Amino acid sequence: MTDQSYHQRLPEPCPHLGEFRSRHGAKPFRALQECLRVRPPGRAAIRRDPHEVPRCGSCGSSAQPRLYACVACAVVSCHKHAPMHAAAGHEIAVDVDRAELFCCLCVDQVYDRDFDAAVVLAQTVASTLGGGSAIRSPPPPPENLRKRRRVDYRPWAPDLRERALVGRNTSPLNPNITGDSSSDLPSGLRGLNNLGNTCFMNSVLQALLHTPPLRNYFLSDRHNRYFCQQKNIVKKNDTNNNKNSRLCLACDLDAMFSAVFSGDRTPYSPAKFLYSWWQHAANLASYEQQDAHEFFISMLDGIHEKVEKEKRKPQSQGSGDCCIAHRVFSGILRSDVMCTACGFTSTTYDPCVDISLDLEPNQGASAKTSSTKSLHSCNGEVDSRNSSQTGGISTLMGCLDRFTRPERLGSDQKFFCQQCQVRQESLKQMSIRKLPLVSCFHIKRFEHSHLKNMSRKVDRYLQFPFSLDMAPYLSSSILRSRFGNRIFSFDGDEEDTSSELSSEFELFAVITHSGKLDAGHYVTYLRLSNQWYKCDDAWITRVNENIVRAAQGYMIFYVQKMLYYKASEKPVAS
Repeated sequence: MTDQSYHQRLPEPCPHLGEFRSRHGAKPFRALQECLRVRPPGRAAIRRDPHEVPRCGSCGSSAQPRLYACVACAVVSCHKHAPMHAAAGHEIAVDVDRAELFCCLCVDQVYDRDFDAAVVLAQTVASTLGGGSAIRSPPPPPENLRKRRRVDYRPWAPDLRERALVGRNTSPLNPNITGDSSSDLPSGLRGLNNLGNTCFMNSVLQALLHTPPLRNYFLSDRHNRYFCQQKNIVKKNDTNNNKNSRLCLACDLDAMFSAVFSGDRTPYSPAKFLYSWWQHAANLASYEQQDAHEFFISMLDGIHEKVEKEKRKPQSQGSGDCCIAHRVFSGILRSDVMCTACGFTSTTYDPCVDISLDLEPNQGASAKTSSTKSLHSCNGEVDSRNSSQTGGISTLMGCLDRFTRPERLGSDQKFFCQQCQVRQESLKQMSIRKLPLVSCFHIKRFEHSHLKNMSRKVDRYLQFPFSLDMAPYLSSSILRSRFGNRIFSFDGDEEDTSSELSSEFELFAVITHSGKLDAGHYVTYLRLSNQWYKCDDAWITRVNENIVRAAQGYMIFYVQKMLYYKASEKPVAS
């Protein structure tokens, strides 16, 4: 929807509101900030005191469905007596339970941008500082100021024409090369040999080898390593002739996909890929244990860097069109910094390939105790009752709520307000403007203290769902929940960039870390054909989903539900 079509939906301006503005300006609207209270489920209301019971000044009733406070003199009137009060020249009032403007002469709701901006500012400050209620209620469901086009999930199975097309252009794998004719493991599930403290690499590679969009890209020969190597040979005599210019992590990844999906079940040694990665990230080239998340970022950066060198004009990572790595994992984050004095908002956009989340604060309980109870419960099942009593449980949704909720910046982080022309205290709120095809959540389990000059690992249990709806964390949803039923300034380029994609995601891989900070081990859990498998370097075993739920997640991978077809992953009988 364009800006023009959106503005065409705005209601006609109220002539009485215009007259009121010409007489009083916006000062009465901004004075209402001190009276604003946030009430469940996150709605704004007007109260001078949180426990005040408003009553009609004419009839004394407090049971009326609508009560209005005059903006000019604060007299409260019910729907019946409001027009009588308007005869005195006080036409504009505010709904005390909704904090929305009401014209007593038009007997209708009216809208004013300055008033809405003042209410939104006060509402955000109140919800952040606890001025509205003791318990912060969840945000209301998005109001359809702009309808998000829903993408329905429909299972897929090939029809006769598609089966014939697949049969003509492919050849079945030879079952004799698997080495284990009785194996019922899904295709492509193959162990990776540990080459010396390389479990960090193996765990990430297992997740990437079974990332649906990435797997489909390489198995459909979209990156042919032989063709890519031929191009490198042609460029061999270029002035920029060095070994690194001829390295291509995508080629090594293509070779690995071919080997893993060849049908061979014997463990594969990714030595060539490790060597190429060492050439790309020379500072990490050693046989010491590395961080899996750091390897993940470095590897995607290596694939992107190779593509950028071959293109004349650099492309934005956030667009997702520059390389397969960012086409799959790249999204866009929106950051709003709001001045608490005038309400001016500075908005920036940043591309990201993952989201790093802090665990929710421990509510006075031992994180170690709760983690031990969770990880050592009977048959791998989580004792949620005992764990919840310890208060040491975090949830992925709670971490995302914490990531996207408004945060008051300290006095040492004042930003320069372009409207006030001085440095002011501010509120910062993050949201997701564009969802990637695959969302990777990195859980911050390693803490570094500069004061104590020490590091430690956070062994707190994290609950994560198998199905995740990201709609509440989108920029469009957060703006709608922040403003409610109001007119607000919606950036012209802030179209719902995820409208063509579903906001529903399915879990398909979890990377866990066990042990201490400097001596640990990484393991990957994969979800294939709706069955979970544990990939521990060269060993592949089938596990119960309760084992996965009890695992200490470090990196969690979700894929768009429309790209994850559980019903069609198993072979279809011809």
